[in-house]
Amino acid sequence: MDEHADPKLNRKAGIRAENEALIIKAAEEIFATYGYRGASISVIAQKAGVPKANIYHYFDTKEDLYRHVLKRTHKSWEEAADALTDIIEPVEALTAYIHRKMDISRERYFASKVFATEVMQGAPMLGDYIESEIKPWTEREVERIRKWISSGALREIEPIYLLMMIWATTQNYADFEHQIRILNGGKPLSDSQFACAKDTVTTIILRGVTVPK
Repeated sequence: MDEHADPKLNRKAGIRAENEALIIKAAEEIFATYGYRGASISVIAQKAGVPKANIYHYFDTKEDLYRHVLKRTHKSWEEAADALTDIIEPVEALTAYIHRKMDISRERYFASKVFATEVMQGAPMLGDYIESEIKPWTEREVERIRKWISSGALREIEPIYLLMMIWATTQNYADFEHQIRILNGGKPLSDSQFACAKDTVTTIILRGVTVPK
């Protein structure tokens, strides 16, 4: 931290970050519950506990806020995939990636639902972002997995389908959170149940892609 930084500027930046976090968290829930068309800035402001004008101070329009939620959601998934880059050993890397993706599904299930709904509707507001950002990112991850396959660390599989399987399985715990709750006796998974789910998902996927020793 710059010791010569203006304390007033630091405080202002902190307030901005805090307000944006409140607004985004509220927006995730309202967009997930009512959809883009059914959501309103007024309801989001009420949920966030901030004046409506504050939202327009940080986001120009409802569409701007909605797009921010979508992009922020995928960025969190990209950050989870850092394990594929930072960890050399593929089993350890894939384990860390799967676990983090499932943790995000548990922590931010409203955000995942917003993203899933947008894509199921044909990605009317996300199509350009998928093409310009998500597709190139996915291609880079595919090439990374191909290197593991070439080294003999993983079976001869098609990497894109491995990624899709991980996405579908981990995001199930967010997108179908209500169904899971019903099947679990009307209660969310406990910490021990969720840990078991993570281990089960990871074991099944890894046994399918790793080379037996």
